[in-house]
Amino acid sequence: MSEMVKTKEQIALIKRAVDIIDDCYEAVLKWVKGGVSELDVANFIEKFVLEHGGEGLSFDTIVAFGVSGAEPHHVPTDKKLEAGMLVTIDMGAIYGGYCSDFTRTFAYGDIDEKQREVYDIVYEAQKRGIAATKAGISCHNLDAVCRDYISEKGYGDKFIHTTGHGVGTLIHEEPRVGKGTQTLLEDGMVVTIEPGIYIAGEMGVRIEDTLVVGEGKLSRLDTELIILPA
Repeated sequence: MSEMVKTKEQIALIKRAVDIIDDCYEAVLKWVKGGVSELDVANFIEKFVLEHGGEGLSFDTIVAFGVSGAEPHHVPTDKKLEAGMLVTIDMGAIYGGYCSDFTRTFAYGDIDEKQREVYDIVYEAQKRGIAATKAGISCHNLDAVCRDYISEKGYGDKFIHTTGHGVGTLIHEEPRVGKGTQTLLEDGMVVTIEPGIYIAGEMGVRIEDTLVVGEGKLSRLDTELIILPA
């Protein structure tokens, strides 16, 4: 069996790591309010993970408010949350030595039409990518499912990373779900689907789930836009 194909026991550990992050995200949405900083949110997440069974973070948490969302790998700062901002949080936990990877973008207060449009495009691209994540598809073609849709909507040059990657004891494993990767997906592989749009000086949106090929996404949380009252 390829190392890319995970056993039921390995998948169970990844699922537990996903469950911790699902719980954490729900806690963030209840706790967050105007005036907190990106660093405050990142610290809240680390504390939550460690207090709820996680062995640690599977990578440095990304928290990006407003224009900071245009940086896919933004490092949290003391930037404060204000009404009208989109917030992107990319986080993961380790459980039993296995990682989870999860990204959501939500709105704090009312957002404008362009912010909503960009969110809706990424939302639809991710849904299409999840639906196409089946045994037999090549990673190149799976990447194209998301990339082609975003390109059709006029933002192809704003999707600046691969659609996903394998997850296991490392947060980034094979297969790479990107252009030119001809690896065929097999049942039991664990991969992410995480399209995004990044507009420098304006905003960014990314939505990510960890999936088991043949079983679907592991997170119980949906991806519709959440707008928190400011």
